[in-house]
Amino acid sequence: MAGSVRKKTPSIPVKKSARHIISPEFIEEIKSRLIEGKRIRRILPMEGRLNIDRPLPFLVVYRRTARKKDPGTDKLVMGEASYLIAPGSRSQHAGLIKLIHAIIEAQVNTFGSFLLLEIWSGPITQVNPIEPNLNSPEFKIITSPTRPPSYTIEALQDSLRRIKVNRLTSSVNIVYSSDRKPLGLSPLIPFHDARRMNCYLVGLQIGAMYRNQDTGKIFPLALRRLHLGLSRAFKLAAFTFARKQTTMRPKHFQALGKRALVKSVWDIDRQLAEIDSMFNFLLLVTPVNVDQAWQLFKKYKYEKIPELYYRLRPIDPALLKRKLYEIPVESIEDPVIANLLREKRMEINRKLTMLEDRNQPQFLYGSLQLYGGISAELKRLAVQILNTLRPHRRNGMKREFVNAEQFYKRAEEEMEYYRAEYPAMQAKVEIRNDIVGLMVASGNLLLSDNVNILPSRVEALIQHEIGTHVLTYYNGKHQPFQQLYCGLPGYEELQEGLAVMAEYLVGGLNHTRLRLLAGRVVASDLLIKGATFIESFRILNKDFGFDKRTSYIITVRTFRGGGFTKDAVYLRGLVQLLEYLKEGGDIKPLFVGKIALEHIPVIKELQWRAVLHPTPLMPRYLKNGDMLEKLSKLKNIKTVVDLVN
Repeated sequence: MAGSVRKKTPSIPVKKSARHIISPEFIEEIKSRLIEGKRIRRILPMEGRLNIDRPLPFLVVYRRTARKKDPGTDKLVMGEASYLIAPGSRSQHAGLIKLIHAIIEAQVNTFGSFLLLEIWSGPITQVNPIEPNLNSPEFKIITSPTRPPSYTIEALQDSLRRIKVNRLTSSVNIVYSSDRKPLGLSPLIPFHDARRMNCYLVGLQIGAMYRNQDTGKIFPLALRRLHLGLSRAFKLAAFTFARKQTTMRPKHFQALGKRALVKSVWDIDRQLAEIDSMFNFLLLVTPVNVDQAWQLFKKYKYEKIPELYYRLRPIDPALLKRKLYEIPVESIEDPVIANLLREKRMEINRKLTMLEDRNQPQFLYGSLQLYGGISAELKRLAVQILNTLRPHRRNGMKREFVNAEQFYKRAEEEMEYYRAEYPAMQAKVEIRNDIVGLMVASGNLLLSDNVNILPSRVEALIQHEIGTHVLTYYNGKHQPFQQLYCGLPGYEELQEGLAVMAEYLVGGLNHTRLRLLAGRVVASDLLIKGATFIESFRILNKDFGFDKRTSYIITVRTFRGGGFTKDAVYLRGLVQLLEYLKEGGDIKPLFVGKIALEHIPVIKELQWRAVLHPTPLMPRYLKNGDMLEKLSKLKNIKTVVDLVN
């Protein structure tokens, strides 16, 4: 049911073997758990470990030996749903072989066949003559000359070729040989046993381009990138093998990813969310005296830059950064989740830097890092909108407005609808005197006490703020990852694109609103190119026809804090959302929480892996059949100008 909240998957403790060898008792315990379909997470001798998430017809293996220093290679198998980091010494070999036999036997009984994929590091064969430590990824797939799993090998080869590290493409060779093991080690399973048990052994030698060829020191960023690519390749190979040579029929290759996440992942996610919630970034960079400054701006004939005041910062950014980088994100095995949380940490760091730099010139540089600049294409579109959609001139008739109290009542009605759909949603509407217009903070709708809204814009604003921002906040709250309500890195662009699209779908996106979004892009471009506050105000007013009050508000929003380019994301987000829909993108995953379009593959992967829960809420307007037809027509829109024509 939509209102139910599923509990997080409990972490599976890592149990240590009582002995320094792989004992018969240990092997029997593993076999029993596999037969019962239970998860396995065990420590083995020589810092080995066995992780089998659930019954699966494959195992990725890496063997560690005392004779060979091999930093980094073991990390390339971590995070898979079924992996083994094994002791490679002779004293452990007999026990290891029996353990692998037990695993294969139990899984073959379930699936009919089994894939054993062993990886190891090898030398770089094509060394870069200019920079010996900047080399392309190299892979050698070694498979049986008499009994190769051909479809699996092709899938592995294709996916390995797609891996790029430092923008360098991979080279992949296939070798047919009975010698499918690291140099100096015995086979994981004898040939005759593999055939008898219907097990396919594939070796994968990986050129060690992720470490210094002289010192052995790891290049961590290259290793991370390689890990991400290999993880996808392992799943694609396992997916093909499962579909072609076992009784298992996974619906998607990502469904073979890890489902059970250890407690440390949830702890790290929680710690990042706690730091993110210690300060409201948007409120801290929004002036508290916008209306008072406007009166002074008018008094001085629009010639004196208004002095803006901000809320006191409730945190010390430097101390919070120290706490931020004490969070051990690097300890996460799963490369997809580690990458997400690493990006989130970087985003929080940039926001803290911007708070340190508030009202300083360098604030703008942080904004450009966080929200990006203005591309020539986006600037052309903004100017086209402003030139095509001429400003409406008022005819002098007095217009009626909806005040704060009236809007509050309508907003509460919408909130009540969603509360009935999903009782865990406890959002509130607050009327305040310290903000301008409307904004959503911590899932609540904040409304200025002196706001005046045209009746034709009420429903558009309701769906913009509640049907998008509040809804995705609580959808994110429903998920085990707290980042989905805090916001994944760069989420603002999609959020505002969805919110403006909602305005269009309910008939509230008009000429004036689209011109406003274009004006914000022009103002951001002027800011980046060095225009002053007064110059930007004049260009918006004189060249593009905005009235003085609107020109002032756009300029204040753009120049606040020292230069804030966030407002450009509204138009850019709308453009990118339309492109996504034209390409056949599904709208449902976009409401899972506060995410960016680039996160859609990750969100889908986590959904396939059953890490994420079903989304409890969808926008009310999407349940209207007419809206769905209107949404489908967006695929034929040539330019955003057509949205209001």
